[in-house]
Amino acid sequence: MKRKNCLHLLAFDLGAESVRVIIGHFDGRQLKVEEIHRIPNSPIRVGNNLYSDVLHIWSELQNGLQKAGAQYGMALTSVGVDTWGVDCALLDVNDRLITNPYHYRDRRTDGMIEVAFSRVPCEEIYSYTGNLFVQYNTLYQLLAFVQQEKPLLDAAHSLLMLPDLFHFWLSGEKVSEFSIATTSQCYDPVHHDWAWDLLKRLDIPLHLFQRVVPSGTVIGKLHGWLAKQSDCGEIPVVAPVCHDTGSAVASIPVRTPHYMYISSGTWSLVGVELEKPMITAEALANNLTNEGGIGNQTRFLKIVPGMWLLQQCRSEWARRGRLYTYDELTAMAVEAPAFGPLVWVAAPDFLDPGDMPARIQAYCQKTGQRIPQTEGEIVRCVLESLACQYRGLLLVLENLLGKHLEVIHIIGGGSRNRLLNQMTADATNRLVIAGPVEATATGNLLVQAMGLGHLSSLEDLRQVVRDSFELEFFTPENSSPWEECCQRYSELKGTGKQNG
Repeated sequence: MKRKNCLHLLAFDLGAESVRVIIGHFDGRQLKVEEIHRIPNSPIRVGNNLYSDVLHIWSELQNGLQKAGAQYGMALTSVGVDTWGVDCALLDVNDRLITNPYHYRDRRTDGMIEVAFSRVPCEEIYSYTGNLFVQYNTLYQLLAFVQQEKPLLDAAHSLLMLPDLFHFWLSGEKVSEFSIATTSQCYDPVHHDWAWDLLKRLDIPLHLFQRVVPSGTVIGKLHGWLAKQSDCGEIPVVAPVCHDTGSAVASIPVRTPHYMYISSGTWSLVGVELEKPMITAEALANNLTNEGGIGNQTRFLKIVPGMWLLQQCRSEWARRGRLYTYDELTAMAVEAPAFGPLVWVAAPDFLDPGDMPARIQAYCQKTGQRIPQTEGEIVRCVLESLACQYRGLLLVLENLLGKHLEVIHIIGGGSRNRLLNQMTADATNRLVIAGPVEATATGNLLVQAMGLGHLSSLEDLRQVVRDSFELEFFTPENSSPWEECCQRYSELKGTGKQNG
């Protein structure tokens, strides 16, 4: 698809389920995306610990770069990386990995929130960072090093969040991009710098942290050896909105400021965009987080498990020899009885990988509900629970903001699930607009174009999205039965300790 006067932008999109290499062809008005390389991605268990296999990922990114170079060569325009949030790497004085980066689901952070609170009250931590309290945040990962592996921390010369690590390996430049820094609970979004006083009070070494740069910054050029290896030249390395959700939100094709978004993937990130952080007692009480977005905007949101439960169910059924596509599972859910058992999706019962169907059944049993038996019943249980979760968060956000949110935009891979989209429209009694599916890669690519001067504003970027992708609209059809269903769901929050 090599065309004159067309940018060929390269995105490395690292998600919890897969690593993808995508080329975006941008002619100034429309963007077309082309996936050229993909590998599955999952944490690696060694003993009791979970790690992110960054060296394998780096090897596959090089393979993707070579494929891009073979197809487009010197016509490639730039490259940028987005990943999930919170995970980080420690480098020694020679810029070598101290240890393989831990995965955020590793349980060594159990109890670290309580350790932090014993030193700094939760209200103060929230006032410093505006981030919600979840044990996998970078802050608690670093505190686990302080408590359990101090020699490794003492040997560290620098810390890089995962996209910053790959940008460093691509270009040799060490910086931290704004959006990914704001996921760490180590960044102060009001004063636009690391939360130095908080870090000091928790004995986290200050010298580890890098200079923070805005989304869309041209970091440097591709290493000469990589350029030669891939035949693509020393193209610019551009930091997009490096947090994958931030990239996805950048690509929402909004027309009204009164909207809520759901970035639907392994996690559901549900929120709104604000001009500045909302760090209030009410926001803290609802455990809402403030994260950075394009143009220094704030993504004010709640993070809850999304397709994670369904992904784990599918993996378990595959392990037993029952191989289903997501479309097949959704079709089974359509045939299952409506408004059956529900699970509080953020319950700690569902945090770890494993036999998710059995955990869902056990949860339903302990909460006095009918136990779902078939695959379709289990999938329907998950989807109806998610729709109820979305309705509850819509009401929370409307109450905090003091305004009616007219539209819900669902973006990302989960926006393919038409049954969940319709459930969400019915449960919330709101218009749901689904798409683009490739929201994260789209945001990554177009922010690169913005950083290189080919787009001048976020509105220009979103106009390109509207011109480039077909969207699907879901209008509420039958909202009344959802009142009782969502009430039952809200009552589950009190069944034991919950995350969120």
